[in-house]
Amino acid sequence: MTASPLIFDCEQRSEEWAQLRCGKVTASRIQDLLAKRKDKTEAAGRYNYRAELVVETLTGIPSEQYQSREMLWGIETEPFARAAYELAEDVTVNTAGFVLHPEIERFGASPDGLVGDDGLVEIKCPNTATHIEFLQGCPIPLEYGSQVFAVLACTGREWCDFASYDPRLPEHLRLFVRRIYRDEG
Repeated sequence: MTASPLIFDCEQRSEEWAQLRCGKVTASRIQDLLAKRKDKTEAAGRYNYRAELVVETLTGIPSEQYQSREMLWGIETEPFARAAYELAEDVTVNTAGFVLHPEIERFGASPDGLVGDDGLVEIKCPNTATHIEFLQGCPIPLEYGSQVFAVLACTGREWCDFASYDPRLPEHLRLFVRRIYRDEG
């Protein structure tokens, strides 16, 4: 990456943040962009996301984002997960509202945290069963992996710590961290 990413310091989920994302492909929705059916035709998620982006681009109005009960749990729990990660990894995490890719127009990401000059952290607060699967060494699901690589691409960072957090478990089992390195391929 030759140019530097453009970092907007705003609160995530604020009106400013929603406007910055309007009409742009984002890391959190990259799996929708990549979605294909087994017969290689466009999946419904991709078709709907494309239509959403077109409407946002034409109107300049961000679409309403659905938030499930699980998503709200993650939003509410994320600050505690970030603090647990900082303690466990002995780092300071700086927040960033939105980062525009320096070369790909209309592509950006909202990293959960920037770590030092080279890293970042993506935090998930899944249900307990999923968190236990991570603790047992199960692979990170494709949709999370795609998001991590998209955030790495937008930020130009070298690595990302994928962190899963579940405060319902005993303290020594609450945090799972797996480092993922940038892969230009």
